[in-house]
Amino acid sequence: MAEKIARQENDFNNQQWLYEITPKRKLISFNFEEIWRYRDLLMLFVKRDIVTYYKQTVLGPLWFLIQPLLTSVIQFVIFNKIAQIESDGINYFLFALAGNTLWFYFSDCFKSTSDTFKTNQNIFGKVYFPRVIMPISITISNLLKFGIQFLFFICMMAYFIIKGKAVMPNWEIVFTPILLILMALISLGFGMIISSMTTKYRDLTFLIGFGVQLYMYLTPVVYPTSLVVKKLKPYGYENLVYLNPLTSIFEFFKYSYLGKGEFTTFGLIYSVVFSIVIFLLGLIVFNRTEKNFIDTV
Repeated sequence: MAEKIARQENDFNNQQWLYEITPKRKLISFNFEEIWRYRDLLMLFVKRDIVTYYKQTVLGPLWFLIQPLLTSVIQFVIFNKIAQIESDGINYFLFALAGNTLWFYFSDCFKSTSDTFKTNQNIFGKVYFPRVIMPISITISNLLKFGIQFLFFICMMAYFIIKGKAVMPNWEIVFTPILLILMALISLGFGMIISSMTTKYRDLTFLIGFGVQLYMYLTPVVYPTSLVVKKLKPYGYENLVYLNPLTSIFEFFKYSYLGKGEFTTFGLIYSVVFSIVIFLLGLIVFNRTEKNFIDTV
């Protein structure tokens, strides 16, 4: 009997396992092969995020159009009509709509990603899957919302072109997917860092919404970069505006679709490098936190 048990244990130890789940020991771990194996789960999370967003609402996906429309109208009244902020000769409503279309994608990805560990602690504590799938699913699901708002922006742009307004799209619009990838990397990087920190410091949760609003006013969403450069140039600080990695992305987008924008090659390169670095940094912090977050969350 003892020999039989020993033989069974030996056979058990010599088995070739399909998958082996072990703690991540590398500083940077992003296993594409493992993520691909869980692609069905990734798509399930994407579907869940999309459905739960407008489930049990009367207008459903129409809220995706109402948000940028009302926001752009209010900004048009306050910043253009009252504050007299110019928009490089472009109709201010269309100018604000272009900025809001990009900004809503970034802010939604960032805010949802920054709450990953807290909102999914029940799932993380019960079953194994690559945790990074969760923030990735957020950036993918938000593409649907961006697509609807982007289509609305294109329709409004076509309307202004027909009306003879000064709108001149350029061939650089082909780089739009790259701009989205850069914003996704930045939002993922920042979001994973904040999400990891909120497992210990819950106060950060209350600062996220406030911080995102402040960050919007540091980004050329409701004003052109040329206005800030003009104000800072007499003091020699005009290049400080490009320290914000989103500045060149937004200006390049507006230049591509509206024909107006102020960006530099250095600014674009800086945005690319920054997005990669902040994503890798966020991935490092995220991987280190996921090992023991369940004990502190």
